[in-house]
Amino acid sequence: MKRKTIILADDHELVREGLRRILENEYTLAGTVGDGRSLVTEVEKLQPDLVVCDISMPLLNGLEALSVCRANGWRTRFVFVTGSLDVSLATRAFRLGAAGYVLKHAATEELLTAIREVLIGRTYITPRIADKVLQNLMVTPEDRSTPKAELSQREREVLQLIAEGKTMKEAATALDVSPRTVEFHKKNIMDKTGLRTTAELSRYAVRSGISVEVE
Repeated sequence: MKRKTIILADDHELVREGLRRILENEYTLAGTVGDGRSLVTEVEKLQPDLVVCDISMPLLNGLEALSVCRANGWRTRFVFVTGSLDVSLATRAFRLGAAGYVLKHAATEELLTAIREVLIGRTYITPRIADKVLQNLMVTPEDRSTPKAELSQREREVLQLIAEGKTMKEAATALDVSPRTVEFHKKNIMDKTGLRTTAELSRYAVRSGISVEVE
């Protein structure tokens, strides 16, 4: 039987290597990456069966990377391995199309169980928060904080880079565009959100889930 292919994504090399050792005997590891933008590129190129990734990653967080993959119609399934017990974060992951959610400090066997379940078309949620996540998923999602502006995918990418403290030149390099283009997107973001400072944009990015820090 042909082995299933997996891409590993985490911004910590030690975590990636730990996951590699756990998975390489049973699966074909098609690639490992350290940021969300590279993850999207590799999914497009390799079309793996599964992505095992963190949520908090630079350039593009795991949830945004999943959103891009779904928007492009790619069927690769996602299992998030994260340090966060935040039920709202897990709920958002499943609403975006995640198939699994496992905690980083869970036993190795739980991750392997999650991957096996997902690869046969099932969903896996770590038992510690499963009941609450399922309750959330059964109700209509509501934004209980700040109304979200309708940002394009590229604007969301620019906003995450701004929240990470990148300069216009650094953001332009990350996106392979000109600094003028980044400035254009930043202006559009400000116009749509009504915000006027970089600090306000950074706070907005966190509140709206575009910039995610869970570790």
